[in-house]
Amino acid sequence: MDDSRTTDATPVAVPPDTDAPTAAFFDLDKTIIATSSATAFSRPFMAGGLLTRRSVIRTAYAQLLYLAGGADEAQTERLRAQLSRMVTGWDVAQVSSIVAETLHESIDPAVYAEAVALIEEHHEAGRDVVIVSASGSEIVEPIAAVLGADHVIATRMAVLDGLYTGEIDFYAYGENKATAIRELAAERGYDLAASYAYSDSITDVPMLETVGHGFAVNADRALRRVAVERGWGLLTFSRPVALLSLVRPSTRSVVVATVAVAAGCALAVWLVRRARRRAA
Repeated sequence: MDDSRTTDATPVAVPPDTDAPTAAFFDLDKTIIATSSATAFSRPFMAGGLLTRRSVIRTAYAQLLYLAGGADEAQTERLRAQLSRMVTGWDVAQVSSIVAETLHESIDPAVYAEAVALIEEHHEAGRDVVIVSASGSEIVEPIAAVLGADHVIATRMAVLDGLYTGEIDFYAYGENKATAIRELAAERGYDLAASYAYSDSITDVPMLETVGHGFAVNADRALRRVAVERGWGLLTFSRPVALLSLVRPSTRSVVVATVAVAAGCALAVWLVRRARRRAA
């Protein structure tokens, strides 16, 4: 284990001492990546005509508050409300196409090397890796695929006729994350007492409480205090790098091909829908 990665003596990613399946649950923003996944695609969304320059500035300001603050409930709710208003009327297929095409450009430089190494350690220990994020599934799922995650828990936006309505079907936040983790554990047979969870946010205390091994990553004062009280591990991730630089050569081509196929499929769906609307 890389001792510089942790400030706590609790073992990280050790082999399970149970015959039941186990999992490692990772928050995404500021835990695996050093930014907000929901706003990382602002520039390509603007280039695709989904965002105006003014809305990009508002989104960047919301992200600045999110990153500078402790990501408390009020800050996260403001960002959620801003993003919900912003995506109303967007074409789902177009969003998926843009995310797939610009994934490495938007996310690669912000991935923590320590997080990628830890994900690999958990896989080697025989655990499933689950990404749990309040960002939308259309954004989280491609990122999770590149990271090699086995499952995703993410916010699901309401869709009507291929367009976002601005309503939310499931908001993966706070206690909702913990509920979704328990539901997935029941479905997959995970032993949660032998499972792991990682997050930077005080709002994810319910998620960290759900497993037997909770870790606070780059914790602010509030989360650090709770982590010390609960006996959770404290980790520091500080090396954002390009994801492809950490992927083995044997799997790099698979990663690139997966993203390319996803981009092609999403673009085809969007073009068909656009042609139908013009013909209507």
